[in-house]
Amino acid sequence: ELERLKAKLQAEGLFDEARKRPLPRFPRSIGVVTSPQGAVLHDIISVIGRRYPAVELGGAPTRVQGDGAAEEIVAALTALNALDDIDVVIVARGGGSAEDLSAFNAEAVARAVYGSRAPVVSAVGHETDVTLVDYVADRRAPTPSAAAEMVVPDRLELRAAITADEKRLVAAMADAIAQRRPQVHP
Repeated sequence: ELERLKAKLQAEGLFDEARKRPLPRFPRSIGVVTSPQGAVLHDIISVIGRRYPAVELGGAPTRVQGDGAAEEIVAALTALNALDDIDVVIVARGGGSAEDLSAFNAEAVARAVYGSRAPVVSAVGHETDVTLVDYVADRRAPTPSAAAEMVVPDRLELRAAITADEKRLVAAMADAIAQRRPQVHP
């Protein structure tokens, strides 16, 4: 059943690499589709807060397993996509059995990820778990924490790059002034 659905979605082009969008370099707002309970949401908030605290997080709390979970995930994605300012969406849950992850193999969820206005990063299960959402998403992260790292720059790296650029600019200006000084003061 799952293999048949996978083949159908692949034939329709939902997995095509050419349609996958890049993630924004400096997102202003990130939507998170996950359970409000458990470590996943805490991990995402913690990583993003440490790396790039300037970003806003918009939560779309939902059940990620059991009856009705697929419909709730679709509703959460729809709600986030109705907002104009969401730059990227993380769809996440911790690991589990194939049955626990089944909502992320639902056709409706795969189509909602495919239809997302904002790029989607899938962070479902552990590194070895693969769901249909992983194939459809713009990017796949091996863990929810890795997804958080993927969607935001590291502020410390940014600060170091800006400092290095500033030093190069000051040196270039000093060289330019030194080269033109004889022309100004013959």
